Parts: sequence; structure tokens; C-alpha cells
Amino acid sequence: MAAAETFNLGFIGAGKMAESIARGVSKSGLLPPSHISTAHRSQHRRDAFSSFGVKVFHHNTKVVEASDVIILSVKPQVVKEVLLELSPLLSEDKLLVSVAAGIKLKDLQEWAGHGRLIRVIPNTPSAVGEAASVMTLGEKASKEDEKRIASLFGAIGKIWIANEKCFDAVTGLSGSGPAYIYIAIEAMADGGVAAGLPRDLAFNLASQTVLGAAAMAMKSGKHPAQLKDEVASPAGTTIAGVRELENGGFRAALINAVVAAANRSSTLS
Repeated sequence: MAAAETFNLGFIGAGKMAESIARGVSKSGLLPPSHISTAHRSQHRRDAFSSFGVKVFHHNTKVVEASDVIILSVKPQVVKEVLLELSPLLSEDKLLVSVAAGIKLKDLQEWAGHGRLIRVIPNTPSAVGEAASVMTLGEKASKEDEKRIASLFGAIGKIWIANEKCFDAVTGLSGSGPAYIYIAIEAMADGGVAAGLPRDLAFNLASQTVLGAAAMAMKSGKHPAQLKDEVASPAGTTIAGVRELENGGFRAALINAVVAAANRSSTLS
């Protein structure tokens, strides 16, 4: 494979996730957009990629031929068809990375014809460079492959490595989790409006509060319970609000949401 600074990256599938990853990688300086390619028939999607310098071919075979690392970002239901079509070109000198939800390594390996694979679960905040991604390695993926993909997905957020058996739980937590937080932001903003705030101010305060709390949780090294206790003074405003959350089953609802999404992921896969 080409040297780290000169390898070619291709996307099979030119949807929003592929665009987010491509934008993040090129914006970070990890790869120039001239080393990134994809293929799509829709002019709208072609324009989205070419607008920041990515090469856009008319067919996926050209992407595979031009690439050292290939990110498979098509819908799960067409993964088998796409891989079987491209398998004659997918030799082991090309690293295949799948971000398709629910498709296991053993199936990817069978359809691609080799085991130099990495499976990644990113999430939608990749679009703003704040993805939470998790990867697992196929049997032929090397340490060098692992480092390269850690760098690629590190350009759009943070990435961890885990056993594939954890992937349904990962999907339930970080894959689906942004939706839970959007609901929390909307509800907090509604609470602000109900308490007398203008809608714009309520929304901005709710969004920034969630962002700030997440940064505190990540950077302080403190347990979330300790951070909560530090805000909640005796007989104060915060503990009154926390008591209402406990009465409403807020904690249990979030736990149940993650487990339900994980169970659904298991069913789909």
C-alpha cells in the first residue's frame, strides 16, 4: 500500500455519512481531497463531493481501482449485491472498511472474498467533526491498518476499538444516542419557553448546556454522579429539578432506550 501521506481513499456509496467522513478527512489535512474519490449517478450528490475537490467517477469499479482504502457506506440491504459485484477487484492489497449497520465481519469477508476488513460504527455528529466511532478488525487486518483507520475516523471525532460482539450495544448507545439527546435539548428548550424565555434563547441555552456538560464529563476525569452532586446544593434549584427527573423515570427511560435500540440492532443483523 502507498505511504500514509499519499494513500488513496475511496467511498462506495456517496450518501451523507460518506460526505461527512470525506469532508472531515480533507478538512483535517490528513488527506488532500485529490486523493479521495467516490461514484454516483445523481448530479446533486456528485456536486456535493466535487464542491470540495473529491474526484467523482461514474462507476464504483473506478473507485476501487483508484483506491488503497475503500469505505463501504451503502445501505445494509445492498451490501451483499455491491460486494459480490466488486469482489473480483477487491484483492488483499486493498483495505475494505464497512460502516454499513448490522452487517457482520463474517458476511463481509465471504462476499468480499478476503479478510482484510475493518468494521466501523460511526454516528451522525461526524458531520460536525464530533463523531463517536467504534471499530473492530477482521482476521487479516494489520496493526498498520488499525492505525490508519484510527487516524481517518479520528479526523471526524473520537474512535475506540471493541470486540464485534459489543456492536449491537454500541449501535444502541452511540449510533442511536444522538436522537435521545436531540429530544432532551428540545424538551429543555420547551421548559425554558414554559418558564418565560424567548424560543431562540431557550434553544441556544439548552444546546450549549448539553455541549458544556459533555465536555465536562469527558475532560474533568470525574464520575457523572460527582459532577451532578457538585451542581446540586442543599435545598437548591438543581436538586428540585433532579427530583422531578427521578419522579419521571428519566434515568430508567434512557437505559431502556439504549437496550431497546441494541435489541433491535441484534434483530436486524
